[in-house]
Amino acid sequence: MLPLADRFGRVATDLRVSLTDRCNLRCSYCMPAEGLDWLPDEQTLSDDEIVRLITIAVTRLGVTEVRFTGGEPLVRRGLVDIVRRTSGLGVETSVTTNALGLQRTAVALRDAGLDRINVSLDSIRPETFAEITRRDRLRDVIAGLAAAKDAGLGPVKINAVLLRGVNDDQAPELLRWSLEHDYHLRFIEQMPLDAQHGWHRDQMITADEIFDRLSTEFTLTPHGVPRGSAPAELFDVDGGPGTVGVIASVTRPFCGDCDRVRLTADGQVRNCLFAREESDLRTAMRAGATDAELADRWVIAMAGKRAGHGIDDPSFLQPDRPMSAIGG
Repeated sequence: MLPLADRFGRVATDLRVSLTDRCNLRCSYCMPAEGLDWLPDEQTLSDDEIVRLITIAVTRLGVTEVRFTGGEPLVRRGLVDIVRRTSGLGVETSVTTNALGLQRTAVALRDAGLDRINVSLDSIRPETFAEITRRDRLRDVIAGLAAAKDAGLGPVKINAVLLRGVNDDQAPELLRWSLEHDYHLRFIEQMPLDAQHGWHRDQMITADEIFDRLSTEFTLTPHGVPRGSAPAELFDVDGGPGTVGVIASVTRPFCGDCDRVRLTADGQVRNCLFAREESDLRTAMRAGATDAELADRWVIAMAGKRAGHGIDDPSFLQPDRPMSAIGG
């Protein structure tokens, strides 16, 4: 076993696998209304190639958790089979999704061995949802959430981004709704990963502002359990048992505890969400590299991970790829 260790002593055990860069929403903080040029099919990993690389990560590199992302992973036709084959490796599996189509796939995913679902949802107001996503599909998302819960894919987590002047006044409302439905809500600071490169720190709703908005209606106290490598700081709501999380990637970075590594839909290793360099496994794999050789390449890719994402550094440059092409 070769651990995916970097020179700062961090070891990656959580693999995020982007199955596609395609998405059926057009969230304003992610991509333009007209969408993006998708990866050509010949550059995208096949189902067998994805499973082979995941198997190498699990059996040779110590990965214990695999999360499937996108784009939107539910648009990947082979998702259920990929989940089944991955679950068979004995690792925890989860999916981050916008929940469109989840109503019809939740049971199949559970039966394939999926453990958990994370759903991106920024508003429960139909008009605000449509403004952010540029699609009138809130009803489908809510149905997908309910289907995931009924299928036992819990705890069902919701990831929400607050946008200044759009939905930043709706934080208490979203939390109240999530608690009523037993969903675990996590607010995420908007990160510089949009395709338009239009992110500005002074426009971002910070963790402090999130707390201020929630505190108008709720009393938040630190959750007793240490966070560890989890990205969210957890807080009990009105004494519990309900909780809310805040992922302050920008203002309260947790890079020192990071245990994640990412594999893009076209077979590139990214050792950080904000990395500007990638390591190509696809070309080597298609050229006949052995599992041991691919594992060695992966180890080398992780060894060069930087100490932090550097957003506060004046020299910081946003990654060329947007979030939809990297995977969350």
